[in-house]
Amino acid sequence: MDRAGRFRCVWGRWLVLTLLMLSSACKVGPDFSRPAAPVQESYLRDAVPSTVAAEGQVQRFVPGGEVTPDWWRFFQSTSLDALVRQAIIHNMTLQAAEASLRQSQDILMAGYGVFYPHLDAHFGASRERSVPLQQGLTTTSSIFNVMTLSGTISYALDIFGGERRAIEGLQAQVDHQTWLTQAAYLTLTANVVNTAIARAAYAAQIEATEQLIELQRQQLQSTEVQVRSGTVPYSATLSLRSLIATNEALLPALKQKVSQTEHLLATLEGVMPAEVKLPDIRLTALSLPRNLPVSLPSELVRQRPDILSAEALLHQASADIGVATAAMFPSFSLTGTYGTAGSSTGSLFASAGRFWSVGPSIDIPLFQGGRLWFGRQAAIDAYQQAAANYRQVVLESFAQVADVLKALEFDAQILQKQAEAQSTAQEALRLLQANYRSGLVTYLDLLVADVQLHQVNIAYLQTLAQRYQDTVGLFVALGGGWWNRPDVAGSRPAP
Repeated sequence: MDRAGRFRCVWGRWLVLTLLMLSSACKVGPDFSRPAAPVQESYLRDAVPSTVAAEGQVQRFVPGGEVTPDWWRFFQSTSLDALVRQAIIHNMTLQAAEASLRQSQDILMAGYGVFYPHLDAHFGASRERSVPLQQGLTTTSSIFNVMTLSGTISYALDIFGGERRAIEGLQAQVDHQTWLTQAAYLTLTANVVNTAIARAAYAAQIEATEQLIELQRQQLQSTEVQVRSGTVPYSATLSLRSLIATNEALLPALKQKVSQTEHLLATLEGVMPAEVKLPDIRLTALSLPRNLPVSLPSELVRQRPDILSAEALLHQASADIGVATAAMFPSFSLTGTYGTAGSSTGSLFASAGRFWSVGPSIDIPLFQGGRLWFGRQAAIDAYQQAAANYRQVVLESFAQVADVLKALEFDAQILQKQAEAQSTAQEALRLLQANYRSGLVTYLDLLVADVQLHQVNIAYLQTLAQRYQDTVGLFVALGGGWWNRPDVAGSRPAP
């Protein structure tokens, strides 16, 4: 049998041995088990009210209802929908999250390379001068050329599953980045909607304040007439001028808030503040979503991106225990080399210059000064930390849902009372204005009614905006319905 035949024979035997070893290989370390879903059936100690109503607008809670991915369309504003979709396309934070996801996926694909044989080629050419005295010889030195052409194939035998646990950890990292991307998407859409609502609320407050100032200027004109006729003291004019100036001072602060919301929307839209073009969205033009889904607690832990992200980190920590455990066991590899050498290009392929080697290698960690042992303990500690972090995220998520449910209930109660107060204040002011013109009430009574109406109007607008934003908060707290989007359909984790 020639040398090539012997090489193939030996290599074949080692290949068979490799397959036998792989067939009996195992994975050390714990197999990851998803945390159990909570058994609670409600987010609150008290029962969630079936409906909340204010000013004839009823919101009905639907237990176990499905969350729509484009939930912002329930506000029935085409301008708001266009604003959100523009942000989804151009937002830099979302694009960065998507790039990080692609990076983690590429790292995972690179990690899979460990399961394939590694083939390398080498070519070297050198001119050397030997010194026989280094080997204890007394012959004269010589100068010669050496050319080498060889190929090496190697394969790591994952007997104890360390590499497979490492790949499991990389997959968990991909999952983690996936949920971070979904969280970035959800945060972006919520921020756009909430900022648009805040901008509309500030604009409405500016309009209400300007209307009040115009009304007070009319009162000033009437008061000046009464001052000239001697029926009202001049101090009444000064007091009214002071009140007008005080209300006018409120406008710049409100306009600054409008400007800040516009700049924030520009950032979310991925454009410069000087280039942003925002639609005019009025608060009163928004429609309050009527049917509000309330996911079951057992479903929440399988759909909120932050919970799933914490679970992926827990999975990664579990896989790291397996990697650290496998490092304590021997590692095996199989390597084969075949090549040829010569003193010139012409003699490079001569049979006399051929060489080969094949065989296994094993690295056995005998003493590492406790490095491997405590490395495994550190991995176990990291897993316990990840488990505690996961439980904390679940607790905070449930508290957020509970907060929003109660907020929607209280928003409706507050808004209903403020609507009644607004109606009463408007009627009281109308009557006082008529009586004031007739000289039946004092000017102080009129000023008190003006201030009260302004305060009630502003509070009403703030509560109305808060009710809209708390409705947004419920969709966000339930996960935003990302799993129902066409581009991610089928990626929701199994219960």
